[in-house]
Amino acid sequence: MTDRPDKIPPQSQSQQPGIEAEMHPQPQDEGKGYKPAGKLAGKVAIVTGGDSGIGRAISVLFAMEGADVAFSYLVEHVDANRTRQLVEAQGRKCLAIDHDVGVKKSCEKLVDRVVKEFGRLDVLVNNAGEQHESEDLTEISEDQLLRTFRTNFFGTFFMTQAALKHMAEGASIINCTSVTAYRGSKHLVDYASTKGAMVAFTRSLAGQLADKGIRVNGVAPGPIWTPLIPASFDAKHVGEFGQKTPLGRPGQPDEVAPCFVFLASSDSSYMTGQVLHPNGGEIING
Repeated sequence: MTDRPDKIPPQSQSQQPGIEAEMHPQPQDEGKGYKPAGKLAGKVAIVTGGDSGIGRAISVLFAMEGADVAFSYLVEHVDANRTRQLVEAQGRKCLAIDHDVGVKKSCEKLVDRVVKEFGRLDVLVNNAGEQHESEDLTEISEDQLLRTFRTNFFGTFFMTQAALKHMAEGASIINCTSVTAYRGSKHLVDYASTKGAMVAFTRSLAGQLADKGIRVNGVAPGPIWTPLIPASFDAKHVGEFGQKTPLGRPGQPDEVAPCFVFLASSDSSYMTGQVLHPNGGEIING
């Protein structure tokens, strides 16, 4: 894998979702240098928010490991097309579906379409998310609170409900939570709350599905260079992003995606209800 930049130049984007094509430097999320071993051969996976960043890196590594991949995105068509090209370059089938995870019926239609076209569903990655910075709790509007929970938590809930109808013993569900679920975040209170809910959901569902042989785990990234960052913060904040970690730099999506490969594969067959922490060295109670 290539060298990691220690510092990100100040920059911001005026809209959310963010657009990866507008970022500099580009996130490292195309699997360069990754050495696959056929860990997901013959599997079918759904990755929400797979157009860019962590979701793109997961989609590409899953394809490199032998899985056919369907991924959802909201409106980022250029980024989504790039991810589709990367997956198909591995000789795998790919579906790129524009879809709002916060709508239950839309989640059901997405899952049904994937199963109809690919014939099965083995792995679900709930990765789609959004965040909005606010230093004052009283300034968080009802609309923002509902929107953040709808995307981050309700989307995870709805996608999982739809997917479970098609999952059998040996299947894996992986939820992308956050370091903020464990240490909090004074400027992302609503976002951190959704991620805390995802940890509780992961642990609870793992217990419910254990006797069915379906494993449920999570990944809690720290500061990772994805389109969510310039779309969420001002240029000054972005220029300081990741500098306070023990490793002294932001992480890259391709440093997170291998956690998802591990949890999706039989390498983690004795793990359920657990969360992995690629966060640059921050010690938290996980």
